[in-house]
Amino acid sequence: MTAEAFTTIGPARDSRWLITCDHATNRVPDWVGGGSLGIAPEDMARHIAYDVGAAGLAVRLAERLGAPAILSDFSRLVIDPNRGEDDPTLLMRLYDGTVIPANRHAGPAERERRLDRLYRPYHAAYAALAAARPDRAICAIHSFTRQLRGRPRRPWAVGVLYSHHDERLGPPLIRECRAQGWITGDNEPYAGHLDGDSIDRHALAHGRPNVLIEVRNDLIAAAEGQALWAERLAGVLDGLLGRCGL
Repeated sequence: MTAEAFTTIGPARDSRWLITCDHATNRVPDWVGGGSLGIAPEDMARHIAYDVGAAGLAVRLAERLGAPAILSDFSRLVIDPNRGEDDPTLLMRLYDGTVIPANRHAGPAERERRLDRLYRPYHAAYAALAAARPDRAICAIHSFTRQLRGRPRRPWAVGVLYSHHDERLGPPLIRECRAQGWITGDNEPYAGHLDGDSIDRHALAHGRPNVLIEVRNDLIAAAEGQALWAERLAGVLDGLLGRCGL
């Protein structure tokens, strides 16, 4: 199913896993700035606008696991679905050195319009898929850039993020990834808990097993890398719930 705010794939698939991709695309709807946020095309192609390669990885991983998937269909710069509605970074005005002109003067009415047309429909569809079976587990797929402007290069190939409120899957998955020889971050390159984010809202609040996987975006920018990492991640996720006694 495709709507303005999201795409769902294989909703009837029988895996316990739900694969999600909050930052799947850099699309700007035509009703937002005429389809432009006022930044250069090369910036819209960067990690600031979406998670490069994450959509293709999520789709392929869901296929490998026989799992449903949901992907956003709007740029994180339009409104970030992986933030709570009261988060000050919901509408970014400056990101990794780039000013976002279409957001500089976006007031409460514009914020509400984007919430109603994009953010809330995405989360309603996400919630329905998550609730479709009582033993649902959630795997969120993201990607990260190798180096932020003015920051050191990041050494990890993959990062596993998890909240201190639920450590059932994160640490075991990190051990399995490292056993494969992958340089794996433990709650790196970001902390694994953010109040009001997608995992907090759809997994932690309901007691659902969950993990968030970040893959370095240069490794999955092309289809070949997406297929390779889907196969690799499917290998460690398949049976993980059982191995963790869940």
